[in-house]
Amino acid sequence: MMIDDIEADIAELGLLEDDEILLDEAALLLGLADHPDADIDDARAEIDAMTARIEALGGLGGSSRLQAERLAHTIAYRCGLRGDREDYDNPANADFLAMFERRRGLPVTLSILYVALARRLGGAADIVGLPGHVVVRIGDGGDTVVIDPFSDGGIINRPASELRDPVREGVQLSNRAALVRLLTNQAARAHNAGDLDRALVLARRMTMIAPDFSSVWWERAQLEQRLGDHAAARESLVAMRETTRDANLQTRIDATLAGLAR
Repeated sequence: MMIDDIEADIAELGLLEDDEILLDEAALLLGLADHPDADIDDARAEIDAMTARIEALGGLGGSSRLQAERLAHTIAYRCGLRGDREDYDNPANADFLAMFERRRGLPVTLSILYVALARRLGGAADIVGLPGHVVVRIGDGGDTVVIDPFSDGGIINRPASELRDPVREGVQLSNRAALVRLLTNQAARAHNAGDLDRALVLARRMTMIAPDFSSVWWERAQLEQRLGDHAAARESLVAMRETTRDANLQTRIDATLAGLAR
């Protein structure tokens, strides 16, 4: 598949309503952008097979705990998709497509898989972002459990209600925010390796997926400025200004634009 076609498909994600985004398909597309010659049908077939295995166990009926156990049994124990504790910082861990080949991933890549499978089976599931970590909430209403996909889908022995405070504990991530978090993990590894060109590629993808997120435009503009493309940095800052009504942030943007004009 041509990279231009892949990037056009990524840009289309930015036009969708959040609940129209299929997390697994979107994450596979982002992986394909880095491996345009790859055949993602094998990964799709494995996701289909995992879905069928869970259906054979009885689907996602019953309590949220039972649903969580069936997901973990299939993903972690039957299929061997687990957190990479030995080589956590390996950039491939943040690649959803590579996860199927390596059988290892980060909390965010694994959480996307758990949530996508649960939703395919008609279950309620969401990714919850914590400082430096993500977990998954299974169920809805008064019957919910929180699991840690990085730890083989194990149930966290705290009530889900304790994770509702977005400041102290965590916040439910939208589909778009989950994909940005996935790319942010990749960008952090590029930064750590000193590869600003790669980090900029990822920042551009973030703005394509989440054009209303001010923070991703800021990151993109900063990278463009550091790489000497001041014209592109100005365009990114102008786009960022259109995403916010925060007066303090607008003042900061204007000051940065003025500095670039000198």
